[in-house]
Amino acid sequence: MQTVRKAQVNRCVVRVPGDKSISHRAALLGSLACGKTTIQDYSPGQDCETTLRCVEALGARVERLGGTVVVHGTGELKEPGDVLNCGNSGTTMRLLSGILAGQAFLSVLTGDASLRSRPMRRIAEPLRLMGAHVDGRDGGERAPLVIRGGRLKGLECYHMPVASAQVKSCALLAGLFASGTTTIVEPAPSRDHTERMLPLFGAATCVENGHVSVAGGQTLHGTAVDVPGDVSSAAFWLVLGSMLPQFEVTVLGIGLNPSRTGVLDVLRRMGCRLDVHQTRLDPEPLADVRVTGDRLSGVEISPRDVPSLQDELPVLAVAAAMAEGVTVVTGASELRHKESDRISVTVENLRAMGASVEERPDGFIIEGTGRLRGASIRTRGDHRIAMAFAIAGLVADGETVLDDVECIDISYPGFMDVVNRISSGGDVLHG
Repeated sequence: MQTVRKAQVNRCVVRVPGDKSISHRAALLGSLACGKTTIQDYSPGQDCETTLRCVEALGARVERLGGTVVVHGTGELKEPGDVLNCGNSGTTMRLLSGILAGQAFLSVLTGDASLRSRPMRRIAEPLRLMGAHVDGRDGGERAPLVIRGGRLKGLECYHMPVASAQVKSCALLAGLFASGTTTIVEPAPSRDHTERMLPLFGAATCVENGHVSVAGGQTLHGTAVDVPGDVSSAAFWLVLGSMLPQFEVTVLGIGLNPSRTGVLDVLRRMGCRLDVHQTRLDPEPLADVRVTGDRLSGVEISPRDVPSLQDELPVLAVAAAMAEGVTVVTGASELRHKESDRISVTVENLRAMGASVEERPDGFIIEGTGRLRGASIRTRGDHRIAMAFAIAGLVADGETVLDDVECIDISYPGFMDVVNRISSGGDVLHG
């Protein structure tokens, strides 16, 4: 349990942890590669540590050197001696399933209660079409998953039913072990970290008009990966800075991959003042971003917007409650299948803080009033919910009490330390 009070500073400079999505992929591809992969600024969150433990169980040697991780791959995985525990990490389970589908051995993947409740048929379907044997509870819908891999055939043109970087990446990673070429067709653009990273390891991809292709039989080679700051983690500080007039927040060294910058686009549309100083372009764009608080206005967030800002929608809902006018979010039903039902939990907690919110099957409608009041918050063990409502507590009148903040360590250890310094008026420099 943690109490948060209104912010007592008007300026802070923060450096966020390394990007989770990129860290996961670097470790997984490093385990498949021949030779050493050095990953600088690897994410310190529990989810990414889970990925390291899984690749170790599959035969890769991992060195943890502070913020740097070194993965020693041999180009060949070995059958694990036990069940692979993916903890709370959907990315670990879904991407690893694609890799294991191409291995000539049996694997079993499980996770915590939250992960075992999340949908897995969406990855099982393309893997089965490629020739892998995938089973699980509810006909392959829920973990534990049992995967018997082996010889796969490429998917000539697989149309994904929903835009999902995890499903796309799962199929592309399986495609590395398939005969022929695997081509995935997206209904809308999703995160493209896998496509960007594969060439870094020596594997060619083709991306054109919503089609993403990879040829089987390519050999990966160890490389160096410099992980940018996690834009999803940065979003919490940027939203905080946007909501308080005369408040200024600078977040250093964050990744601005175009498939991940939806939160910046929405904040601009709401009237937020953003100053972006780009410091790197390839393979992942990097920038320092400064936001200065002002009055925000409600906006429409459409199904086309959602894939690039799914993780940021709970904290953007807080911004919408503090804005003037109405914000409408549609096409976000995928939020119901995260660590919690993020639509209902966001609505429940905003109402507790005095906001006017209507829940919809695929989103919500928020009538902004420019004010929130402190309340008791139920996080449901969801790190994104806990962080979003910690930020809400920094702009609300009175005290906000969160029932669980330990879950935040899944993605952002140290987040509450920064919140507490902002809340108490302490110096906040680099988090």
